[in-house]
Amino acid sequence: MLRQGELELAANLPADRCSSEAAQAYTHWLATHHYENFNVVSWLLPKDLHQHFYNLYAYCRWADDLGDEIPDKNRALELLDWWERELDDCYNDKPSHPVFVALRQTIFAKGIPKQPFADLLKAFRQDQFVKRYQTWDAMIGYCVYSANPVGRLVLYLCGYRDEERQLLSDATCTALQLANFWQDVDRDLEKGRIYIPLDVAAAHGVSESDIVERRFSDNYVALMKDLIARTRVLFAQGAPLAKMVSGRISVDLDMFTRGGVAVLDSIEALGYDTLHKRPAVSKGKQARLLGRAFFAHLLQRIPHGESQSGGFPVSAPESVPRLSTMAPEATLTVSRSYDECHRIARAAHSNFYYAFYLLPKARRDALAALYAFMRLVDDVADEGADLAAKQRGLADWRAALDDVIIGQVTTVDGSSALDVPGKIPSGAAEVLPALVDTMHQFKMPARYLHDLISGAEMDLTVHTYPTFDRLREYCYRVAGTVGLTCTHVFGFRGPRALDLAEKLGLAFQLTNIIRDVHDDFAVGRLYIPEEDLARYGVAAQDFGRNEATLGVRELLRFEADRAWRNYEEGSELFDLIEPESRGALWLLAHTYSALLARIEQLDFAVFGERVGLSKAEKMLFIAKAKFGRLNKENILEKRDRDRRRAGGPGGQRRAG
Repeated sequence: MLRQGELELAANLPADRCSSEAAQAYTHWLATHHYENFNVVSWLLPKDLHQHFYNLYAYCRWADDLGDEIPDKNRALELLDWWERELDDCYNDKPSHPVFVALRQTIFAKGIPKQPFADLLKAFRQDQFVKRYQTWDAMIGYCVYSANPVGRLVLYLCGYRDEERQLLSDATCTALQLANFWQDVDRDLEKGRIYIPLDVAAAHGVSESDIVERRFSDNYVALMKDLIARTRVLFAQGAPLAKMVSGRISVDLDMFTRGGVAVLDSIEALGYDTLHKRPAVSKGKQARLLGRAFFAHLLQRIPHGESQSGGFPVSAPESVPRLSTMAPEATLTVSRSYDECHRIARAAHSNFYYAFYLLPKARRDALAALYAFMRLVDDVADEGADLAAKQRGLADWRAALDDVIIGQVTTVDGSSALDVPGKIPSGAAEVLPALVDTMHQFKMPARYLHDLISGAEMDLTVHTYPTFDRLREYCYRVAGTVGLTCTHVFGFRGPRALDLAEKLGLAFQLTNIIRDVHDDFAVGRLYIPEEDLARYGVAAQDFGRNEATLGVRELLRFEADRAWRNYEEGSELFDLIEPESRGALWLLAHTYSALLARIEQLDFAVFGERVGLSKAEKMLFIAKAKFGRLNKENILEKRDRDRRRAGGPGGQRRAG
């Protein structure tokens, strides 16, 4: 299929259906002789994985060159189709091309599915048609196919198949891809491609013609600074992966992250002019990065002060995690930080704060820290009308969180190994010391908090949900994460507890959605799935009326049934948490289920004044939680299952 001299990397290619020894010798040669910023396989990697990495690299390198080095688009597409047929033959146990003869052994030994290999080819085909990316989201969407499959393949090679590690890998691989794009602006222009998102460029006063004509300016500098900052955030998101894999592999993964950050540093050192020059990481710099990664790996193995499950070193009682871009005097001691978190929680008058009083001090402080962080993140998403400013604000919170965590776990020479530039969000200096201390004490994964920020980001751009599965993803991010973090604070036994915590979080959020459906519609949001609207013949505009229609009430009753199912399943969590925390969980579940029961009693009269519980009712619940005989049978408010009226107060209440 490949013509003589069509690709340089085919120069030493053995014949089709060659021996496995000849095929492996070729992939070894290719992996050790092709240009990259960093060696494909380092001496730290276990020897039994070396050849597998060579085989994987050969597949990726060939696919990349078929899409990138063939000048004729139609010919490139023809060759990519041929490469996919070779992939199919490999999975049918009929490999022909030497790369697949070698790769077949890796696929069989490691049980690698076909999808990541096929996804890469989607990206290379896209390169034949798409030469510009209009938006940042489109650019990230491209990375889903061009970069993320590589990381997932590496995880398969190393024996990791779980979603948590895959998502962290996705963040790192996307960041590495973006760093390469910002590094290769000059090279890509020669090929007629621009990977800089044009909406981001326009926001900094840089047009497509400015890039094509290589007009370097202060605006271009500002553009590069913005892109680099966004990429650093992604590196920070993925950095915990290196501490979730075994042995020397963690050093290699850490090295790739540090190497990618070094590329960004090189762009900055170059003065951001990637229109005319390609920054590179010197061999000496690579050696220093490897030394830092290896030293950080050794520090992690020191047993004193190390968390056994969370991966964070436990700080001394008054030590302060320091934001790398924050002046020392701006930080607080941990105890003062907890005081500020309690002040924020008290001021919010939330149902959650009443539950704090039922816990011992350490757990009470932890919930206050979590609540304060979540409240401040929500405030960014809810206040003001400037979408871009809100997105920057949430990105600042994500970067600040990563900076304070990674600054502790990767500090080698007195400074954070991954400094994240950008504005320190309001309140971060006050609440993050307590939050990180909470994460240390209760072995809380940072991904829960990242997922929560992702939920706030969804609220900025996603205003309707076509299916319940899509809504459930949102509910997990904004409420399931709350249940998971609280359960870590409560103390639990067994992985089932976390599944039940997610169900309770979903039930709480569905209750909020039902109660606030009218108000949410008024601000342009509708959280009822479109498939449910169609099922009950309800139009979105019906939620803007002054009174509830029969169809709306029946639809909300359907959503309430869904919430009750999650309440009932989630109530099993009661027996799986520490006894001293059960009163707080009982109070939360009882309060929210009572709110849903009240909404049902009012026949879903949620179009007028906001449905709620009286202060007297809440005080009664607190007394029961403190002094009553609590169990999973009485954790939920009793539901009036007989109320199925077609009319009632819901049709009479008016918006006020």
